[in-house]
Amino acid sequence: MSQTKREQVVSHLRYLRQELREMHQGINEDGFFPEPGELRGVLAQMEALLELLEGNTKIKTNTELG
Repeated sequence: MSQTKREQVVSHLRYLRQELREMHQGINEDGFFPEPGELRGVLAQMEALLELLEGNTKIKTNTELG
């Protein structure tokens, strides 16, 4: 893995860890669940990280197109 790619992965993981930590604290301390938009944002970051690691761009399948 190239150094630049490694730095990107580390950056993504740090961001995700912080976001998940904040969500967990909110659930434990206040009993409030995160907003759906927050969850979608974290999931999008996870997908971006997976694409970065795989080195592929997302290709839509026939079911996603129609």
